[in-house]
Amino acid sequence: MGIVESIIKKVLEKGTIIENTKLSESVYKIRIQSEDIASYDFVPGHFIRLGVGIGQDEISMKDKVRSYSVWDIDKEKNTIDIAIATHSQGIGAKWVESCTPNDTVYFKWKKGKFLIDTNADSYLLIGDISALSHLYIINRNLPNSKQVKSFVYSQSNEDFFKDISDNKPFDFHVLNENPSVEIIQELNSIVPEMKGNKMVYIAGDSRVCIALTNYFRKELNWSAKQIKTKPFWNPEKKGLE
Repeated sequence: MGIVESIIKKVLEKGTIIENTKLSESVYKIRIQSEDIASYDFVPGHFIRLGVGIGQDEISMKDKVRSYSVWDIDKEKNTIDIAIATHSQGIGAKWVESCTPNDTVYFKWKKGKFLIDTNADSYLLIGDISALSHLYIINRNLPNSKQVKSFVYSQSNEDFFKDISDNKPFDFHVLNENPSVEIIQELNSIVPEMKGNKMVYIAGDSRVCIALTNYFRKELNWSAKQIKTKPFWNPEKKGLE
C-alpha cells in the first residue's frame, strides 16, 4: 500500500459492511456499521465519500473514492444504508458486486447542498435510479402535511426498488435514456396541481438536470430558491459525484 492510501485511511472513518443485498436488476443496498455514526449530526440529504478502490494499485487515485447518498441511518445500531446503481459499470459498480459482509470500508461524511428543506407547501421529486434512494430519504422526512409529487424514471421496470420502509411511494416511468422532452411534457400537467409555495428536487443524469432546471427557470419563472439540482452522473465524464 502506498503512502497516499495510508493517508486516505487516516482521514476517513472506518466501518464494516454488515449487509450487501441486491435490490433490483441494477441496484445493491450496502449497510455499513461504524462507531462514528452515532455522534454525527446527520441531515437528510447528506452523502458519504466511500473508498471503493483502496488496495488496488491498478486504479488511479482519483477513482478510489466515490460519493453516495445516505439512504437511511440508525444511530442506535450505528448503521447507514446506501444504494449503489451499477448501470455505469464503473469502479463503484464493480466494487459493490464483489464486496461482502465483514469487509472493512473507509468513508467520510459530505454535507453538500442537496438537503431536505421544509419551507415549501408542495414538492416535486424528479430523478433516475441513481437518485432514487436520495429522493426516498427526502420524502420520508418531509412532514405529512406537505403535498408531494414525483417522477422517477429508468429504462427498465426491473430497476425500481422499494424504500427502506418497504413501500413504493413514487410514480415510476419506463423511458429511454435522457428523456428530458418526455418529462417536460408530463410536467405540464403535474405542476399545475401543486399548491402553495412550490419546490422541486431534480437529480441524476446531468443532461436532464440542466434541461429541467432551464424549464423551471425560463418557462415557469421559478426562483433559484425553489429549485434544488444535483447531477449524480454525466455520460461524457468519469467519476462525477
